[in-house]
Amino acid sequence: MSQKNKTVVTVIHNLTAKPEAKEACVVVIYGHDLGKKYNLDTPSLIIGRSSKCDIQIDQESVSRNHAKIVNSGKRLLIRDLGSTNGSYVNDQPVEEWILRDGDLIKIGRTILKFLSGGNIEHSYHEEIYRLTTVDGLTQIFNKRYFMETLERELSRALRYDRALSLIMFDLDKFKDVNDTYGHLAGDYVLKRLAEVIKTRIRREDVLARYGGEEFSIILPEIDNAHSLVFAEKIRRLVERTRFTFENTDIPITISIGVSTVNPELQHVEDLIRVADEYLYAAKDAGRNRCRG
Repeated sequence: MSQKNKTVVTVIHNLTAKPEAKEACVVVIYGHDLGKKYNLDTPSLIIGRSSKCDIQIDQESVSRNHAKIVNSGKRLLIRDLGSTNGSYVNDQPVEEWILRDGDLIKIGRTILKFLSGGNIEHSYHEEIYRLTTVDGLTQIFNKRYFMETLERELSRALRYDRALSLIMFDLDKFKDVNDTYGHLAGDYVLKRLAEVIKTRIRREDVLARYGGEEFSIILPEIDNAHSLVFAEKIRRLVERTRFTFENTDIPITISIGVSTVNPELQHVEDLIRVADEYLYAAKDAGRNRCRG
């Protein structure tokens, strides 16, 4: 989608901020070359689709010369180079932004995390470890962490005869969202969806991106009846939430399947399979509903 009408943020308050340390890097936390580190030890680096760029991101939504990271020796900043689809820092479109430790830079569909300070190697290895459990786009747990946690919670539920439920849900007609509004809008929807639902779960629940547009929630000590009530609350919450990308509202609904541990359902694979079967039953029944 065109970025002509986008709101652009230019940082003013950071101009008097304490300069960052000279040692800095960016790490790919979402996209191709996941985990790759680029040291920011030269006066400038160009990010773009061109093979001549210092950081090449070969995507249609990325301009040939998209943005530049400038190292003045006292601070580092990112500057958009008049790109078609804009440069984002922490989900805000920017023309120029003084980078601070932990900032998330989004170029096209790729997300890079800016790291700076006295021990870059330590910060980098911490970030790599974090990538083993957290999805870079949505910042919720990934499938690997979900599978490990479900195994652990299932063993605990069986050992102590406790309830355990699993919710699987995905976005209705998500392909249409990408086809109509573009993949950048699709990424926004996935991230926004995770943010909205994360505010409604308990501390002991586990929200994860299972894959693509499919998500999961592990509900320890919640029986089938109560998990269905919770699933319906989540469904209504998403239906009521405004998803607005570049001043365009995108209607979003989800379909949900729920499974619960019982004498016939005591294996991880079966819990997932049954929840998925109910999810697709919800879709077959017309979408935007729960089954379990």
